[in-house]
Amino acid sequence: MVRQAAPYRFNKCVGCGLPHQKPEPCTSARYNGQTNMTSEEKTTHFGYETVPTDEKAGRVRQVFDSVANKYDLMNDLMSFGIHRLWKRQAIELSGVRKGQRVLDLAAGTGDLSARFSGLVGSDGLVVFSDINAAMLTRGRDRMADEGHIGNLEYVQADAQYLPFPDDHFDCVTIGFGLRNVTDKQLALNAIFRVLRPGGRLLVLEFSKPTSKPLEKLYDIYSFSLLPKIGKLVTNDEASYRYLAESIRMHPDQETLKAMMEQAGLERCEYFNLTGGVVAIHRGYKF
Repeated sequence: MVRQAAPYRFNKCVGCGLPHQKPEPCTSARYNGQTNMTSEEKTTHFGYETVPTDEKAGRVRQVFDSVANKYDLMNDLMSFGIHRLWKRQAIELSGVRKGQRVLDLAAGTGDLSARFSGLVGSDGLVVFSDINAAMLTRGRDRMADEGHIGNLEYVQADAQYLPFPDDHFDCVTIGFGLRNVTDKQLALNAIFRVLRPGGRLLVLEFSKPTSKPLEKLYDIYSFSLLPKIGKLVTNDEASYRYLAESIRMHPDQETLKAMMEQAGLERCEYFNLTGGVVAIHRGYKF
Protein backbone atom coordinates (compact mmCIF):
# COMPACT_ATOMS: atom_id res chain seq x y z
CA MET A 1 0.00 0.00 0.00
CA VAL A 2 1.12 3.55 -0.72
CA ARG A 3 1.42 5.44 2.51
CA GLN A 4 -1.01 8.36 2.73
CA ALA A 5 -0.31 11.73 4.26
CA ALA A 6 -2.82 11.24 7.09
CA PRO A 7 -0.25 10.41 9.85
CA TYR A 8 1.21 13.91 9.45
CA ARG A 9 -1.85 16.00 10.23
CA PHE A 10 -1.46 19.66 11.17
CA ASN A 11 -3.85 22.53 11.71
CA LYS A 12 -4.29 24.51 8.48
CA CYS A 13 -3.37 28.16 9.00
CA VAL A 14 -6.38 30.39 8.35
CA GLY A 15 -4.03 33.12 7.15
CA CYS A 16 -1.82 31.42 4.56
CA GLY A 17 -3.49 28.02 4.12
CA LEU A 18 -0.38 26.10 5.12
CA PRO A 19 -0.34 23.30 7.71
CA HIS A 20 1.26 24.52 10.93
CA GLN A 21 1.59 23.06 14.39
CA LYS A 22 -0.27 26.09 15.75
CA PRO A 23 -3.70 27.23 14.55
CA GLU A 24 -2.95 30.97 14.71
CA PRO A 25 -3.05 32.80 11.35
CA CYS A 26 0.29 33.52 9.75
CA THR A 27 1.33 37.17 9.95
CA SER A 28 4.11 37.07 7.36
CA ALA A 29 3.83 39.88 4.81
CA ARG A 30 4.27 37.48 1.93
CA TYR A 31 0.87 35.95 2.66
CA ASN A 32 -1.04 39.25 2.67
CA GLY A 33 -3.96 39.40 0.32
CA GLN A 34 -4.27 35.66 -0.20
CA THR A 35 -7.36 35.14 1.93
CA ASN A 36 -9.79 37.68 0.51
CA MET A 37 -11.41 35.24 -1.92
CA THR A 38 -12.91 31.84 -1.25
CA SER A 39 -11.83 28.87 -3.37
CA GLU A 40 -15.29 28.83 -4.95
CA GLU A 41 -14.75 32.38 -6.29
CA LYS A 42 -11.23 31.80 -7.61
CA THR A 43 -10.24 30.45 -11.00
CA THR A 44 -7.01 29.14 -12.44
CA HIS A 45 -5.75 27.76 -15.71
CA PHE A 46 -5.79 24.19 -16.94
CA GLY A 47 -3.63 24.59 -20.00
CA TYR A 48 -5.27 27.44 -21.90
CA GLU A 49 -8.65 26.78 -20.30
CA THR A 50 -9.89 28.76 -17.31
CA VAL A 51 -11.39 26.50 -14.64
CA PRO A 52 -12.55 26.84 -11.01
CA THR A 53 -9.62 26.42 -8.63
CA ASP A 54 -11.21 23.38 -6.98
CA GLU A 55 -11.35 21.53 -10.31
CA LYS A 56 -7.74 21.75 -11.45
CA ALA A 57 -6.21 19.09 -9.19
CA GLY A 58 -8.82 16.55 -10.27
CA ARG A 59 -8.29 17.28 -13.95
CA VAL A 60 -4.51 17.03 -13.61
CA ARG A 61 -5.02 13.75 -11.78
CA GLN A 62 -7.02 12.41 -14.73
CA VAL A 63 -4.17 13.33 -17.08
CA PHE A 64 -1.61 11.37 -15.10
CA ASP A 65 -3.95 8.46 -14.46
CA SER A 66 -4.23 8.22 -18.24
CA VAL A 67 -0.50 8.33 -19.01
CA ALA A 68 1.01 6.55 -15.99
CA ASN A 69 1.58 3.20 -17.72
CA LYS A 70 3.54 4.79 -20.58
CA TYR A 71 5.10 7.63 -18.61
CA ASP A 72 8.75 6.57 -18.90
CA LEU A 73 8.46 5.67 -22.57
CA MET A 74 6.82 8.99 -23.39
CA ASN A 75 9.51 10.90 -21.49
CA ASP A 76 12.16 9.28 -23.67
CA LEU A 77 10.22 9.90 -26.88
CA MET A 78 9.23 13.49 -26.09
CA SER A 79 12.72 14.63 -25.08
CA PHE A 80 14.72 12.26 -27.31
CA GLY A 81 16.24 10.94 -24.08
CA ILE A 82 17.63 14.33 -23.07
CA HIS A 83 15.50 14.37 -19.89
CA ARG A 84 18.11 12.06 -18.34
CA LEU A 85 20.78 14.72 -18.79
CA TRP A 86 18.50 17.40 -17.34
CA LYS A 87 17.88 15.27 -14.27
CA ARG A 88 21.56 14.47 -13.89
CA GLN A 89 22.32 18.20 -13.84
CA ALA A 90 19.67 18.72 -11.15
CA ILE A 91 21.26 15.98 -9.03
CA GLU A 92 24.67 17.62 -9.35
CA LEU A 93 23.29 21.03 -8.38
CA SER A 94 21.46 19.61 -5.36
CA GLY A 95 24.61 19.02 -3.33
CA VAL A 96 22.92 16.10 -1.55
CA ARG A 97 25.30 14.15 0.69
CA LYS A 98 25.35 11.03 2.83
CA GLY A 99 23.02 11.12 5.83
CA GLN A 100 20.78 13.92 4.54
CA ARG A 101 17.00 14.00 4.30
CA VAL A 102 15.49 14.71 0.87
CA LEU A 103 11.90 15.35 -0.24
CA ASP A 104 11.27 14.56 -3.90
CA LEU A 105 7.94 16.12 -4.90
CA ALA A 106 6.10 15.15 -8.09
CA ALA A 107 8.45 12.18 -8.02
CA GLY A 108 6.69 10.39 -10.88
CA THR A 109 8.39 7.06 -11.45
CA GLY A 110 11.40 7.98 -9.37
CA ASP A 111 14.30 9.04 -11.58
CA LEU A 112 15.47 11.62 -9.03
CA SER A 113 14.56 9.57 -5.95
CA ALA A 114 16.61 6.61 -7.19
CA ARG A 115 19.73 8.77 -7.48
CA PHE A 116 19.12 10.46 -4.14
CA SER A 117 18.65 7.09 -2.45
CA GLY A 118 22.19 6.15 -3.43
CA LEU A 119 23.63 9.51 -2.39
CA VAL A 120 22.13 9.71 1.12
CA GLY A 121 23.00 6.10 1.98
CA SER A 122 21.64 4.03 4.82
CA ASP A 123 21.87 6.90 7.30
CA GLY A 124 19.79 9.23 5.13
CA LEU A 125 16.19 9.30 3.97
CA VAL A 126 14.41 10.07 0.71
CA VAL A 127 10.69 10.82 0.86
CA PHE A 128 9.18 9.89 -2.51
CA SER A 129 6.03 11.97 -2.89
CA ASP A 130 3.43 12.51 -5.58
CA ILE A 131 -0.16 13.75 -5.49
CA ASN A 132 -1.22 11.06 -7.97
CA ALA A 133 -1.76 7.57 -6.55
CA ALA A 134 -1.24 5.81 -9.90
CA MET A 135 2.13 7.49 -10.42
CA LEU A 136 3.17 6.88 -6.83
CA THR A 137 2.31 3.19 -7.03
CA ARG A 138 4.17 2.80 -10.30
CA GLY A 139 7.20 4.60 -8.87
CA ARG A 140 7.20 2.52 -5.70
CA ASP A 141 7.09 -0.70 -7.72
CA ARG A 142 9.96 0.49 -9.89
CA MET A 143 12.08 1.38 -6.84
CA ALA A 144 11.51 -2.07 -5.36
CA ASP A 145 12.31 -3.79 -8.66
CA GLU A 146 15.59 -1.87 -8.92
CA GLY A 147 16.57 -2.63 -5.31
CA HIS A 148 16.12 0.85 -3.86
CA ILE A 149 14.85 -0.07 -0.42
CA GLY A 150 15.55 0.77 3.21
CA ASN A 151 15.94 4.53 2.98
CA LEU A 152 12.84 5.42 0.97
CA GLU A 153 9.41 6.41 2.24
CA TYR A 154 6.33 6.97 0.07
CA VAL A 155 3.82 9.72 0.80
CA GLN A 156 0.89 10.81 -1.34
CA ALA A 157 0.68 14.55 -0.72
CA ASP A 158 -0.27 17.87 -2.27
CA ALA A 159 2.74 20.20 -2.66
CA GLN A 160 0.56 23.09 -1.49
CA TYR A 161 -0.15 21.46 1.88
CA LEU A 162 2.90 19.43 2.86
CA PRO A 163 2.24 17.16 5.85
CA PHE A 164 5.73 17.44 7.35
CA PRO A 165 7.20 19.32 10.31
CA ASP A 166 8.88 22.69 9.97
CA ASP A 167 12.64 22.72 9.23
CA HIS A 168 12.65 19.04 8.28
CA PHE A 169 14.50 18.50 4.97
CA ASP A 170 18.00 19.29 3.76
CA CYS A 171 16.84 19.39 0.15
CA VAL A 172 13.49 19.54 -1.64
CA THR A 173 13.18 18.88 -5.36
CA ILE A 174 10.20 19.12 -7.68
CA GLY A 175 10.84 17.85 -11.19
CA PHE A 176 8.42 18.69 -13.99
CA GLY A 177 5.60 19.10 -11.52
CA LEU A 178 5.35 22.70 -10.38
CA ARG A 179 3.50 23.80 -13.52
CA ASN A 180 0.68 21.38 -12.60
CA VAL A 181 0.20 22.83 -9.10
CA THR A 182 -2.91 24.98 -8.70
CA ASP A 183 -1.30 27.69 -6.54
CA LYS A 184 2.43 27.69 -7.22
CA GLN A 185 3.18 30.39 -4.66
CA LEU A 186 1.41 28.41 -1.97
CA ALA A 187 3.53 25.37 -2.84
CA LEU A 188 6.76 27.39 -2.73
CA ASN A 189 5.72 28.78 0.67
CA ALA A 190 5.08 25.26 1.93
CA ILE A 191 8.44 24.04 0.64
CA PHE A 192 10.20 26.92 2.39
CA ARG A 193 8.53 25.95 5.65
CA VAL A 194 9.71 22.32 5.58
CA LEU A 195 13.29 23.14 4.56
CA ARG A 196 15.90 23.22 7.28
CA PRO A 197 18.05 26.36 7.63
CA GLY A 198 20.80 25.88 5.09
CA GLY A 199 18.54 23.66 3.01
CA ARG A 200 17.85 24.21 -0.68
CA LEU A 201 15.06 23.87 -3.18
CA LEU A 202 15.61 22.77 -6.76
CA VAL A 203 12.85 23.21 -9.34
CA LEU A 204 13.43 21.33 -12.59
CA GLU A 205 10.80 22.47 -15.07
CA PHE A 206 10.04 23.33 -18.67
CA SER A 207 10.61 27.03 -19.22
CA LYS A 208 10.95 29.67 -21.94
CA PRO A 209 13.40 29.26 -24.85
CA THR A 210 15.98 32.03 -24.94
CA SER A 211 15.94 32.59 -28.71
CA LYS A 212 13.06 33.37 -31.08
CA PRO A 213 14.02 30.76 -33.72
CA LEU A 214 14.17 28.04 -31.08
CA GLU A 215 10.86 29.22 -29.61
CA LYS A 216 9.16 28.93 -33.01
CA LEU A 217 10.54 25.44 -33.62
CA TYR A 218 9.54 24.42 -30.10
CA ASP A 219 5.97 25.66 -30.66
CA ILE A 220 5.69 23.66 -33.88
CA TYR A 221 6.95 20.54 -32.13
CA SER A 222 4.78 21.02 -29.03
CA PHE A 223 1.47 21.68 -30.74
CA SER A 224 1.81 19.68 -33.96
CA LEU A 225 4.02 16.68 -33.25
CA LEU A 226 3.79 16.06 -29.49
CA PRO A 227 0.01 15.42 -29.32
CA LYS A 228 0.30 13.01 -32.25
CA ILE A 229 3.04 11.06 -30.46
CA GLY A 230 0.77 10.93 -27.42
CA LYS A 231 -2.11 9.62 -29.49
CA LEU A 232 0.06 6.98 -31.15
CA VAL A 233 1.70 5.69 -27.98
CA THR A 234 -0.97 6.22 -25.29
CA ASN A 235 -4.11 6.79 -27.37
CA ASP A 236 -4.44 10.09 -25.51
CA GLU A 237 -3.86 13.19 -27.62
CA ALA A 238 -5.62 15.55 -25.20
CA SER A 239 -3.26 14.91 -22.29
CA TYR A 240 -0.23 15.85 -24.36
CA ARG A 241 -1.94 18.92 -25.74
CA TYR A 242 -2.52 19.91 -22.10
CA LEU A 243 1.21 19.31 -21.48
CA ALA A 244 2.15 21.76 -24.23
CA GLU A 245 -0.36 24.35 -23.02
CA SER A 246 0.68 24.02 -19.36
CA ILE A 247 4.29 24.71 -20.31
CA ARG A 248 3.28 27.94 -22.06
CA MET A 249 1.28 29.04 -19.00
CA HIS A 250 4.14 28.36 -16.56
CA PRO A 251 6.06 31.39 -15.25
CA ASP A 252 9.22 32.27 -17.14
CA GLN A 253 12.66 32.07 -15.56
CA GLU A 254 12.73 35.52 -13.96
CA THR A 255 9.13 35.31 -12.72
CA LEU A 256 9.71 31.96 -11.02
CA LYS A 257 12.91 33.27 -9.44
CA ALA A 258 10.93 36.20 -8.02
CA MET A 259 8.27 33.82 -6.66
CA MET A 260 10.95 31.79 -4.88
CA GLU A 261 12.31 34.97 -3.33
CA GLN A 262 8.79 35.93 -2.27
CA ALA A 263 8.52 32.60 -0.46
CA GLY A 264 11.61 33.53 1.57
CA LEU A 265 14.34 31.71 -0.35
CA GLU A 266 17.68 33.45 -0.82
CA ARG A 267 20.55 33.28 -3.30
CA CYS A 268 18.03 32.25 -5.95
CA GLU A 269 19.40 31.52 -9.39
CA TYR A 270 18.52 29.52 -12.47
CA PHE A 271 20.36 27.49 -15.06
CA ASN A 272 19.00 27.29 -18.60
CA LEU A 273 19.29 23.91 -20.29
CA THR A 274 18.76 23.15 -23.98
CA GLY A 275 18.40 26.82 -24.81
CA GLY A 276 15.92 27.52 -22.03
CA VAL A 277 13.49 24.75 -23.01
CA VAL A 278 14.16 23.55 -19.47
CA ALA A 279 15.51 25.47 -16.49
CA ILE A 280 16.71 24.48 -13.05
CA HIS A 281 15.97 27.01 -10.31
CA ARG A 282 17.83 26.80 -7.01
CA GLY A 283 17.30 28.73 -3.79
CA TYR A 284 18.39 28.41 -0.16
CA LYS A 285 16.76 28.85 3.22
CA PHE A 286 18.96 30.71 5.71
